Amino acid sequence: MASVFYLEELSCCICLTIFTDPVTLHCGHSFCRTCIIDVLNTRPQCPQCQTETLVLTESLQTNHVLKSLAEKAKEAEKMEKEHRSERAEVAEWLCPEHDEKLKLFCVTDQQLTCIICRDGERHEGHKFKPVKEAAASLRQEMENGIEKLSSNIHAIESQANSQREEITKTKKKSHQLMTQICSQFEEMHQLLRKREDEIKKELKHKEEDAVEKMSKRLNAIETALSESRELEGKVTLVLNITDPERFLKSWTEGNSRTPEDLFRPRADDLEVVNTSLSLGPYESHLQFFMWKEMLQVIQPREEKLSLKSNSANITVSDYGRSLLCTTNQQTNQAQSGFSFQRSSFGSARVFGQPTVHSGDTFGFGPQAGSFGASAGFGNYTSSGQHLKKSPLSTDHVFSVNEFISGQHYWEVEVGQRIYWELGVKDYFLKCDGQKYTTCSPLNTTELTFGGRPRKIGIYLNCPSKKVSFYDADNMSHIHTMSSDLMPMPVSAYFKVAADRNRLTVCWY
Repeated sequence: MASVFYLEELSCCICLTIFTDPVTLHCGHSFCRTCIIDVLNTRPQCPQCQTETLVLTESLQTNHVLKSLAEKAKEAEKMEKEHRSERAEVAEWLCPEHDEKLKLFCVTDQQLTCIICRDGERHEGHKFKPVKEAAASLRQEMENGIEKLSSNIHAIESQANSQREEITKTKKKSHQLMTQICSQFEEMHQLLRKREDEIKKELKHKEEDAVEKMSKRLNAIETALSESRELEGKVTLVLNITDPERFLKSWTEGNSRTPEDLFRPRADDLEVVNTSLSLGPYESHLQFFMWKEMLQVIQPREEKLSLKSNSANITVSDYGRSLLCTTNQQTNQAQSGFSFQRSSFGSARVFGQPTVHSGDTFGFGPQAGSFGASAGFGNYTSSGQHLKKSPLSTDHVFSVNEFISGQHYWEVEVGQRIYWELGVKDYFLKCDGQKYTTCSPLNTTELTFGGRPRKIGIYLNCPSKKVSFYDADNMSHIHTMSSDLMPMPVSAYFKVAADRNRLTVCWY
């Protein structure tokens, strides 16, 4: 092998590697042919001693001795590298700690070990296998794993394709909804613009009528003013005549009316026409009246739910919009201490101080107000004696309407009731005092939001099986529930406790 010294002597000082086709200049210094030619073409000097040389590059002769030594040095360097590689390869299969061949595989630590390592403290209690057996076992596991991996890749690719399809569907659905939203808003805009034009025309027509009447009266007033001023001037001229004969002659010429008739005040006959423009409710409640008009043409509308009850504790109004819940104790008190009347449908009903809405009829006795105030729904007797508070009595009803497809929305006025449940069967929003929760067969979620809703909006999306709840006074979203297990068809669900405040389905 070539020593470091010989490698330095056999290296070109330009490229710093072992000579390739070396040549020697007149000064005795040697270089690679290609290296020295590049230098001499730029400056005719030796790169080492700076001696000028006029030798032609084409006449440079190869130094065969150096060339032979250089080739041997390269061969020696190549053999040394191969030996180093072989030693490194052998060392790779030797234990770095004990310099023993790695003949075992520690299954516990998943690493190659030597026999000395096996008996050491670090691998105490570990499981070992011969290298070939461990390799065969691992190979089998990897072959099985690659099959599973291939199947898993196929499943993931399928999921990726499905996700891409869902993205495409979502974009398409968004575009459809955007078109639908624009169309529906345009319909409302057209209605508003049409009504705006109609109301403006009505105002313009009233303005023209009023201005025409006032203009006619103004012409009459101006005519009377002109005639009065003309008469004033004539009278003034006549009054300046002092001769009686001439005075009378001037006054009577062209005038046959008496002074009393001529000087009668004409302003009393010419009242100013005062036409006050008014558009009625459009002047002060324009937006409200427009909303009422738009409500008549909006489609779809809210669901006009009709309620049904099979409970003795819940009574539904004649039109099916409202319900009241009473306990058996209240009913007994009412029957023993208060009179009652029958509704137009013949069913006996007793309640305490309900608020009756137009269109809903409940039967009340003449003492119903006293019953509601004194009985207090289980807290007081009719004589004012305090009763021990009984557990909250609740019962439920459903709507006659059933939904199996499409989207539906309805609103329920809950008012000041302290307990209610609203939604559809098994999926509802519950209020218990100041606590609000959403309930389903699988979980219950407690909600936190500001304010106390007085009117709840329920939106049912049958295709996606979702139920959403809103504060219907400001249309703020409260919560959305969804489940593939929601049964169809579904009916609106109501559950209430004994309370003198009734619960009402809103109709617009």
